This record gives sequence, C-alpha cells and structure tokens, in this order.
Amino acid sequence: MEDYFNHIFTVASELGYCFVQLLEDAYGYFYNSFPYHYVLIFGECPSSVEAAPAPIDSSVQDWTLSWIQKVRSFIKKSLLAPSYGLKLGCKIVNHCFIFCLLYLIEAQEMLQMLINRLRRTLEGSSADIGWLQKTKGLPPVVDGTARFKELLSDVRNGMHNLPNSLVYLFIPGLFSNHSPLYFVNTKRFFSKMGLTCHIAKIHSEASVEKNAWELKQYIEELYWGSGKRILLLGHSKGGIDAAAALSLYWYELRDKVAGLALVQSPYGGSPIASDILREGQIADKEARRIMEFIVCKLIKGDIRALEDLTYDKRKDFISKHKLPSDELPIVSFHTEASSAPGVLATMSHIAHAELPWLPLPQFLAQYEESYSLLTTPRVPVVIPLSAAMAISALHLRLRYGERSDGLVARCDAEVPGSVVVRLERKLDHAWMVYSTLRKDPVEADASEMCEALLTMLVENTKEKCDFP
Repeated sequence: MEDYFNHIFTVASELGYCFVQLLEDAYGYFYNSFPYHYVLIFGECPSSVEAAPAPIDSSVQDWTLSWIQKVRSFIKKSLLAPSYGLKLGCKIVNHCFIFCLLYLIEAQEMLQMLINRLRRTLEGSSADIGWLQKTKGLPPVVDGTARFKELLSDVRNGMHNLPNSLVYLFIPGLFSNHSPLYFVNTKRFFSKMGLTCHIAKIHSEASVEKNAWELKQYIEELYWGSGKRILLLGHSKGGIDAAAALSLYWYELRDKVAGLALVQSPYGGSPIASDILREGQIADKEARRIMEFIVCKLIKGDIRALEDLTYDKRKDFISKHKLPSDELPIVSFHTEASSAPGVLATMSHIAHAELPWLPLPQFLAQYEESYSLLTTPRVPVVIPLSAAMAISALHLRLRYGERSDGLVARCDAEVPGSVVVRLERKLDHAWMVYSTLRKDPVEADASEMCEALLTMLVENTKEKCDFP
C-alpha cells in the first residue's frame, strides 16, 4: 500500500514540474517569436526589435522534443499506475486468502481435538471394563460360591478348620497407612483362635512394583523366622501388590507361599482410577494435578500407586508378567455395593481418638469394647464410607451398566485361573476391612468371611500342592 501511494505522489510531482516547465518554455518561445504581439499583450518590447516574424532556431526544436519525451513519460507512468494498484490489490487478496485458509485449518484441528477429547471423556472406561473375560488365551475361572457358603456356615457354627501350620499374612490396600484399624479386627479374630497372623507393614501409597519387592522380602523374613509357609490375603490394592510379588519373584517364593486370596481387588483395573487419570480427555491435566496434590503433597504418597490401578497399566503388567495360577491356588472374591437409602446413614469405624478421662455417652460406650472407668476413654472416629461407596456404585451402574462395590467392577475382580466367589450379599468396598457401628448379628462379619476364604484356599492348596 505504501509503494502504491509513493508511486502516485511521484507521478503527480512530475506532472506539476512538466506543467511549470511548459509554461516557462511557452513564455520564452512567444517572446522570441512574436515580440510585437508580446508588446501588445504585456505592454513591453525592446526598442531594437521590430514587428517581424522570427525564425524558429534549433533550441526550439530541442525544447519540443524534450517536451514530447516528458509528456510521453508522464503518459506511460499514468497508464502504469493502475497496474501497480492492481498488483498490490492482488497481493493483499492473496495474503488475506492464505491467512483465512490457515485460520480455518487451525480452527478445524482445534475442533477435531475438542471432539476427540469429548468423545474420549464420554466413552470413559466402557471399552475396558471386563477386558479379562474378552481376552483369549487366559485360563478360565471356577465358580466356588456354593462351597464358600458352606464353609461360611461352618465357621458361624463354630467349626474352625484353619491349620496352625501356616502363617496368615494380610496385605492392606490403598491409603491403609492413614487408617489404624485396617484389618485390625480380623487379626484379633485370628489371634484368638491361636493362629499366627500378621498385617504387612508396607507403604500402601507406593507403586505396585515397589510394594511387590517389599512383600517379597517380608514373606522371606516370615518364612525363615517361622519355618512355615505363608498364606496371603490381600484387600483392594493389597491383592494387586501380592499378585505382583508372586508374578515377579515366583522362582524365589515358590516354596514359601501356599496360596493367595484377592478380596475386592481390581486385578483387571479400576474404572474410577482410569476415569480420573485418563489422558486425552477433557481437563485431564487439571485432574492429574489435583490428584498429585492430594496423593503426593497431602498423603505423602506416590501418584504411581493410583496409576498402577488403571486399565492401561494393568493390561501392560499382566501381558508382561504372568501370575502362576497353574501352580498356585488362587481365590477371587468380589461383591456389589448397595444403593438403598438406608446405606447413606451407615458410618464406618476407621480409627480411635483418645481423650482425657470423661464418661462416654451410652451410644458410644456400647461400641467401645475396652471402655472402663480405669482407662482413658477412646472415642470412635467414623466417616460415611458406605454412603460414598453407594454413590460411586450408582454412578458406575448408570454410566456403564456395570455392578461394582463402589470402586471395582465385579468382572474386573475375577483373576484368570482362580476360584471365584460371587457373593449376592450387598457389601461395599470398605466393609471387608472396616467395621460399622450397626452390626447385624444374623449375617457374618468380615472376619468370618476372611476365615471362610482362607479355609477354601487351604482346601485348594491340598488339591494342587499336596499340602498335608
């Protein structure tokens, strides 16, 4: 645009100069050629000049040629001025078209990216839930629900068949380090029967591979210290950690482990963990930053502890590390959480708070077995875990049409090659390790169910490994 205006200004300047030069040359020519007429017009005439025509000399001819050349140059530039404007306009239109085309391409890419993110968010874990049952080549499962019910009935009737020749190791799940009562009631129950039992001292918020290494060392210490084989029972992520230890270090643990029971463990993956940490969905980076702040900053854990429970991580681990289900007896146990309105009022007992000596209210003292007037009273710390699990289970059922205990879909808790217990009783994910303030004397509690599971595992161990 600036070149065009400069060209117009140059042409106008030359036009004005030519016009002034033309006037000056015409005035001189008229004075030299027609002095008489010049005197008549302007009133002046030199005395030596007579009123006679004067011949045109060579200077006049040169002036004429020069003037013609200037006019020709002016006409040429005047005719070329529109062509310069046309070229400039074409360049402007071309640049505008290219800019609009690039903008449309970028807008299309952004729109396609947004559509892909929206589709990935809406699809969620629908294609991943139950992938273990869809994968060919994995060993089938055996339904042991009926036998479990028989063993559970025997336990409730006082028939305890667990041998004292084994060490029973309970592996807690995610965030158990922040819950002092995790597996405590079950361990007390087993100790009263005279059985040797331990709760694994691992950092539950660590990665699966790190906990697998720690469990391997823990099992070896128990074995060499007692001379007895170890029977493992892992809840939630604890079952995943135990299975990883056996998959990675089976050669070292083959003679030391008698069996494995996975209770509500997301062996195939968890839809909750996957939906939170899935890459490529809407607000994926923001969700990850929030979880990193909660897990790493507040809880002082490792974000890989949650990542290892996603479907992508579980698929990768299972494809690389085989669980020796053909040599090791394995039992899988899963349940479904209730969504009844009464569950919203159920409180889970997760810890104790010690207070200075004060008489406890009657409704709290009846749940505190160790309460007496001579000891420091302990107030139970309760939270609505069952309500949270009920809401989560309802969400998974409405979104994916899958039944779950609130965190783990039932189909993802069945380990290939294991004996599966599919209990119809409505139990959420936290019920197996936390007691509730409202106990049902008619139904079995978590400790009795753990005993029935381990009894079934011992039976399978006798069949597979010729255990005495």
